Amino acid sequence: MDERGPESGRAAAAFIALITVLTLVVLFAPRFEHHTAVAQVAPAKRSVLPTVELWLSTADRRLKLAQQPSIEMTPRGEQSVDVVIDVNKKFQTMVGFGAAMTDSSAWLLQNKLSTSQRSALLNELYGPPPNLNFNMMRLTIGASDFSLKPYTLDDVPFGQTDSQLAHFNVTANLQDVIPSVREVLSVNPALAIIATPWSAPAWMKSNENLIGGELLEQYEGTYADYLIKYLDTYSGYGIPIYAITVQNEPSFVPVTYPGMAMAAATRARFIGQYLGPKLASHGLDTRILEWDHNWSQPEQPLSVLADADATRYVDGVAWHCYEGSPYAQGRVHREYPQKDTFITECSGGDWASAAKGELIWFSRNLLITGIRQWARGVIYWNLALDENHGPHFGGCALCKGVITIDSRTGDVSRNDEYYALAHFSKFVLPGAVRIESTATEKQEIDNVAFQNVTDGSIVLVVANSNTVERTVSVAQGQMRFEYTMPARSVATFVWNTDQGGAWLKRAFQWLDNHR
Repeated sequence: MDERGPESGRAAAAFIALITVLTLVVLFAPRFEHHTAVAQVAPAKRSVLPTVELWLSTADRRLKLAQQPSIEMTPRGEQSVDVVIDVNKKFQTMVGFGAAMTDSSAWLLQNKLSTSQRSALLNELYGPPPNLNFNMMRLTIGASDFSLKPYTLDDVPFGQTDSQLAHFNVTANLQDVIPSVREVLSVNPALAIIATPWSAPAWMKSNENLIGGELLEQYEGTYADYLIKYLDTYSGYGIPIYAITVQNEPSFVPVTYPGMAMAAATRARFIGQYLGPKLASHGLDTRILEWDHNWSQPEQPLSVLADADATRYVDGVAWHCYEGSPYAQGRVHREYPQKDTFITECSGGDWASAAKGELIWFSRNLLITGIRQWARGVIYWNLALDENHGPHFGGCALCKGVITIDSRTGDVSRNDEYYALAHFSKFVLPGAVRIESTATEKQEIDNVAFQNVTDGSIVLVVANSNTVERTVSVAQGQMRFEYTMPARSVATFVWNTDQGGAWLKRAFQWLDNHR
């Protein structure tokens, strides 16, 4: 029952009426004229060109997503420009941005922050603008290298099996992962979660060990049941899974943490004969994403997508950033344009190549180029790690999270990846469409543009990789603006050509949110 009564309805209606009147006044006031007998000089027409809002970060960390003075648009005239925006040429629809809630991240949130600290942080990360507005997440099905110990969701004593999955349980997730994800969902109920296993239970594998080995063919049907049981169980905890992959990094066999090899032929058979049909008959709308590994091997997902049985169940391809080029995404997309593209893992770290920071690389290579090559969403690896790059069980010893939580004090620091993601997530809203913008990478200026469906606003993200400042000129239709970007910087520009319509849409959106 709605207990707010008629007062809130009247207030909402009054708000809408006020916004409508103000909008009409702004739009049409210049058209009213007072006629007198005295001859008058015609007044100059008032400019109705929009202004461009601007947020800027620099690689030297002098500026971190700092709002700058707005830029006035001017008539385009005959001048040439660097970037031409064409809202009539549209590409993929965006799902969003986020990071993985690994066991390590969840453990830190639950054990190193107070309730109020955790609540404030999750609202900052997942709340709507002006917060970061993260709306994607990756979960591990069982342990990864960023867990406190190795485990799966159906571990039995060595030598035993559990074909009926009688011992399946998520006990290992009850203290940290599940509470953390549920709290995030309370902030952003539209969160899109992609879940990935690192290893099948040891009793299903060729070496009877969580580390290494392969899935035995005799257990492929059981493993599909195992994954569906995970989806059902998490759904029971109020955690819907948007998409699932069948194996993390299937072409890499780790030696210090859970993992297993899964060849393309095995993945195709597993999806086409087991997981795909079972998931379809189960009635779940969880999507299946193929590959979940590096840009360097596009022939792997191409092989699976060429399999007639598998491809009918595969919704898209998941990619990692550690080898190769994001242009591999475009190659696969051109052959299978109906399949979606997501970047599901990429980590920064305190390695030698990051000595000058990682803002530019993540903004340019991962986000701008990755999205220009058809990514609908970008998910960073660990959401949070501590000052010692952990806790973790084997694997990467120098990885960084989006944020660092000091395990001694609970203090939170925001890394370069935080700001790179924020340049997109705060402004490119779910459902936004990528639109045409002139490619400028040959000038070491990279860009990507979007149009938000909520209010029609245009978002342009530009990265200047040059070691000197560069002036960038931009045009949309008959309007233009230019801005001199500092050396090694990232800028987000936002404007709206339909300012009156934007106000009305925001007003009605406000009304919807307060009904």
